[in-house]
Amino acid sequence: MGGVLIGFSIIGFVILVGYLVERFGVAGPGAGRVLNRMAFFVATPALLFTVLVHSDVRVLFSSFLVTVLCSVLLGMLLYLVVSRIFFRMPVPESMLGATSATYVNANNIGLPVAIYVLGSAQYVAPVLLLQLLILAPITLAVLDMTTSGKVSVRSILTQPLRNPMIIASVAGVLLATLEVPVPEAVMAPLDLIGGAAIPMVLMSFGMSLHGQRLLEAGSGRAQVIVATVIKVALMPVIAYLFGRFVFDLDAAELFAVVTVSALPTAQNIFNFASRYNRAVVATRDTVLLTTLASVPALIIVAALLA
Repeated sequence: MGGVLIGFSIIGFVILVGYLVERFGVAGPGAGRVLNRMAFFVATPALLFTVLVHSDVRVLFSSFLVTVLCSVLLGMLLYLVVSRIFFRMPVPESMLGATSATYVNANNIGLPVAIYVLGSAQYVAPVLLLQLLILAPITLAVLDMTTSGKVSVRSILTQPLRNPMIIASVAGVLLATLEVPVPEAVMAPLDLIGGAAIPMVLMSFGMSLHGQRLLEAGSGRAQVIVATVIKVALMPVIAYLFGRFVFDLDAAELFAVVTVSALPTAQNIFNFASRYNRAVVATRDTVLLTTLASVPALIIVAALLA
């Protein structure tokens, strides 16, 4: 389980740095929000492009990925049903809750776990593509349309053209599909800028923890608990059932798909929430709680299926 511990130690340390920066006022007031906007509009699009331009788009059509997609869709549907019955939240909050219950941390924690536990990063690549090309654009489109105060056919059709993360993702996949080589003079600065994305998101997340209490009354803790249970407990079970009884994955792929499904919520969701200033506390708590809960969950999965 060295990969699990390595992944969590890396992410925990960077979050701690962000917390200490805010605790001692190193960056001044409002720095966390500025950092988030820099990550959303500049660093993360660069990172997405550099990752996807070298990707193998054929992984989008594998049984492994379809299994993950089924677990994501059922997890989101379950959260939305519970939200509709018990919480009756506005659309942006419901969308962020459903996404935080299903959007896995395939990069910061997923890559170390894939390499050190599963033996190959190939198991994370399909999930990363699924999230970047389908889940993230849909989430951002819904947030754009439901927070702008108006919805029109034009806004729906032009939404991808106004979001730098979607533009970067589509450009990267298009070039990868067409096998167009990107000059090193172009890739080098994008690699440099993209390398700042994950530290920015993690440190801004750590900065948001200062002066806050986990699951504080009035912060949407019921929604956080529901999202956490779906993410850490139910998604791996759903993935196992689909992987074994529907798609007949072999033992290695079954272990991999359940492990990936048990990963915690990605910090990107907190980044999205901060960008649109909706459900910020709830998404922050969900990221933190799923990160803590996924450690024993991943250990159990490894003990049962490895």
